[in-house]
Amino acid sequence: MAPAFIKFHGFGNDYIVIESEDLAGSADWGEFARLICNRHYGAGADGIAVIGREIDEGADFWVRIFNPDGSEAALSGNGTRCAAAYVHYKKLWTRHELRLSTRSGIKRYFLVEHAGPGQYVFDSELGQPGFASNLIPMITDRPLERVIDYPLAVDGDLLSVTALQMGNPNCCIFVDAFEALDWRSVGRAIENHKQFPERTNVVFVRVKNRHAIELRIWERGVGETTASGTCSCAAAVASMINGKTERSIEVLMPGGQARIQWREDGEVIINAPAELVYAGDWLASLQT
Repeated sequence: MAPAFIKFHGFGNDYIVIESEDLAGSADWGEFARLICNRHYGAGADGIAVIGREIDEGADFWVRIFNPDGSEAALSGNGTRCAAAYVHYKKLWTRHELRLSTRSGIKRYFLVEHAGPGQYVFDSELGQPGFASNLIPMITDRPLERVIDYPLAVDGDLLSVTALQMGNPNCCIFVDAFEALDWRSVGRAIENHKQFPERTNVVFVRVKNRHAIELRIWERGVGETTASGTCSCAAAVASMINGKTERSIEVLMPGGQARIQWREDGEVIINAPAELVYAGDWLASLQT
C-alpha cells in the first residue's frame, strides 16, 4: 500500500510529514528523504518529518527530521512545527500542549491559533542555547565559553562570526547589507568548514533596531531556504548576547516574520505558523 503523506510549510520552508508505520517498507529513511524531497522527480520539500507514537511518558509523539541530502538533523523548528500541525490536522491530538521527542530532547508546542483548515500557529519551546565551543561543536585553538567575534578564515578572508548550538550548530554573521557579500557562496563554504566537524547552519543577520532583525539563511543539508526555526532562534540569541537587541524580537525572513523570545529561564520560544500545502500518496518504490 502506498504510504500517505501531508506537506506543510512554515514561512515557505516546506516539510513532508509521514507516519513511521507507513515507512515500514523502507530500510533507509535518509535515502527516502533524498528521493521524495527532490523538486523535479519527487514531491519536493526542504525535508521530511517522520512521526510516531511515543511510549515514554515524557512525550506524546516522537519525530525524526531528514534533510534533502539524506542526512538527519537533531532538530528543525519548522519541521517539528509541521509535525505538530500534522497531528492536530489528523486529529491524533487535540490538547493545547503537545510534547514531541526529538534527537535534541523533548520540545513543547502550544497551539495558539487554528485559523482555518490546515492553518495553525504555535508557541514552540526549542530548548536552551549552548555557547561553549565543544557544545556547538566548533574546533578552536583553545576551548571557548562563548564564540563571539571569532575570526573565521573563509576562502582567504577573515569573517567575524558568532557561533552557538540551538538544536543544531549555527554560525551567525552580522552584516550591514546582504548585498555587501556573496552570502550564498560564503554560506556554502562555512557549512562545510573544517572547524565545524558536524557542518553548520549559516545565518546572515542584519539588525534593523533593538526590536527586529532580518535574515538570509543557508541551512545545513538544505542550502538557501526562505526560513528556519532553529536558525532564526540562533540569530535572535546571537543578536541578544552581542547586545544588539532586546530579549524579545521580531525576526524577518524571506518567507515571513516570527516572534522569538529568550526567556529568563533560558528557554527560547518561537511564535510561528504551520500551514497545509497538500496531501498525497508516494507511489514509487520504497526499496532503495
